[in-house]
Amino acid sequence: MKRAAAIMLALTLASCGRIGDLVPPEGASLPPAPYGASEPPDAARLLRSEPTAVPERSVELRRESEEREDDPFDLPPEG
Repeated sequence: MKRAAAIMLALTLASCGRIGDLVPPEGASLPPAPYGASEPPDAARLLRSEPTAVPERSVELRRESEEREDDPFDLPPEG
């Protein structure tokens, strides 16, 4: 009985999602247009990420082993 109730609860929670266009609530508006833009962006534009928001990795990996510097915060565990 408990298992059936848990399954019903999971199905109920999984089915309560709504799929549709995002619109601001009544009486609210989208954020103002950024500096230099002539009109405010729509919801679809706000959900797209810019290439600079997710940059590529630009760190060169070490090719040779190097001696580590002494770390004053690398303390042994107390015990």
